[in-house]
Amino acid sequence: MAARQPSNPRPTARVGWNNRVQTVSIPLDFRFPESVREVFIRREGESVVLTPRPSDWTSFFTSDLKASADFMVESDRLPVQERTF
Repeated sequence: MAARQPSNPRPTARVGWNNRVQTVSIPLDFRFPESVREVFIRREGESVVLTPRPSDWTSFFTSDLKASADFMVESDRLPVQERTF
């Protein structure tokens, strides 16, 4: 008698369309909390990664994240633009 294999070892989501917008129905275990209203989106190779957009940046500004010493070293300093108002 053949052993029964798991039907779907990896969770999946359905991809569909709503007018001209592509939609993804995320399984309950992967859904964002109701407080999340927007997400950042980026590509990593063929993957699309969604990250909650913070509604409060306090934790970011109080973190110890710092730019490296060589941040923007090679950027050109543009001349001040003369403007008339």
